[in-house]
Amino acid sequence: MRIGVNALYLIPGGVGGTETYLRNLLAALAGIDTRNQYVVFTNRETGDALTPAGPNFRTSRQPVRAVLRPARILWEQTALPLAAARERLDVLLNPGFTMPALCPCPSVTVFHDLQHIRHPEFFRRLDLPAWRLLLRLAARRSRLLVADSEATQADLQRFYGVPAAKIRCVPLGVSERFFEIGRQRAGVAPERYLLAVSTLHPHKNLDRLVRAFARFREQNQEFRLVIAGMRGFFASELEALILELGLGTCVELTGWVSQERLEDLYLRAWGYINPTLFEGFGLPVLEALAAGVPAACSAIEPVRSIAGDAALLFDPASEEAISGAMSRITGDPALRTRLAAAGPLRAALFTWRKTAEGTLQALEESARPRLREPEPESPSPR
Repeated sequence: MRIGVNALYLIPGGVGGTETYLRNLLAALAGIDTRNQYVVFTNRETGDALTPAGPNFRTSRQPVRAVLRPARILWEQTALPLAAARERLDVLLNPGFTMPALCPCPSVTVFHDLQHIRHPEFFRRLDLPAWRLLLRLAARRSRLLVADSEATQADLQRFYGVPAAKIRCVPLGVSERFFEIGRQRAGVAPERYLLAVSTLHPHKNLDRLVRAFARFREQNQEFRLVIAGMRGFFASELEALILELGLGTCVELTGWVSQERLEDLYLRAWGYINPTLFEGFGLPVLEALAAGVPAACSAIEPVRSIAGDAALLFDPASEEAISGAMSRITGDPALRTRLAAAGPLRAALFTWRKTAEGTLQALEESARPRLREPEPESPSPR
């Protein structure tokens, strides 16, 4: 097959978890597939660095900037189909929600969540019409849809009426590097900070987390809270709240961090906490579990199903519940020991190889009608 990958949406350090997803997916595809040919369509910000070095992978750099979203969408709808035709693609993978409506080959589009429907209040008003139009278009026009979780699969069926036969649930994975961090933690004295890895968006519930931390710190003055993730729509409000509560010296907003810095934060963290109100999957939860960091998470789907019994679950709508979870994962030695041991075992069920295998299967299934089998030979005349 000739497989295209629509990476036009990717802004390095600017799209949160979907960047982690795409980079790991491509690396895993390169590890399992040497037979098919891949063309990765990138933008000016991403360039060639995204594409694996394998001989069956190459970059087609498009002269458009993803930071100029209207220009990127216009290019995706007009120029990308022409590029796909020139490349004679058998199938196009769209890993970032949107796809060209008039694509000359079948499309497989990945839906990480349907937040714009479930929680439109968390979107800027001017952005919502484009999200609604483009994602509905992708749901209708794609040959198959890939959902990160059963929760997102159910939302696709509920809100878009997509038949179950058109959706493939392909969970995300976690890098082996995080398991290595877990093994290293045995020889490292943890520092007294709680780690949250999250984009600063409203649905991440970080304002309630900060208020809960203020409660927790009344009895635990030695602890800090580190929130690592790119600045989002809620960054200014969160910064103002931290100052209002007098937490400027003990709550750190790191902004986007390098992979090396992120790994170091997991290595030294006393505990991990995720108070999100809505997720399509919850990749940082999986990373914390793999790293053996005692974790407490929202009791919502799909986070609850991902964590299983390897994390302490709490009601994300309750400051008291969040504060109580902080107290338990920092101050209960038996619980900390159990969670640190259970985390890597649970995370081992999720691998990027499995993600790549499930995605490749969806691509092959979508392209199958275009791939002609050899015609059977006609019987010789008698």
